[in-house]
Amino acid sequence: MQATVTAKGQITIPKALREQLHLSQGDHVEFILEEDGVVRMLPRLASVKNLKGMLPKPDKPVSLEEMDEAIATAVTHR
Repeated sequence: MQATVTAKGQITIPKALREQLHLSQGDHVEFILEEDGVVRMLPRLASVKNLKGMLPKPDKPVSLEEMDEAIATAVTHR
């Protein structure tokens, strides 16, 4: 598949590729330039907001100090 770069530096992703990647208006893509000059394009369909509610609420609230202590403990046990 090919696309043409416009005077504004924009391209249109071919319809077949948009359909295969399930891209629609407003979706984001990420471009990664590899060391060998190959460009990878990754669809970024999910928002961090979609993660809300995936984990159950803790039995009791945890303070920032307790979180920091847990992180420090985990790092030292690596």
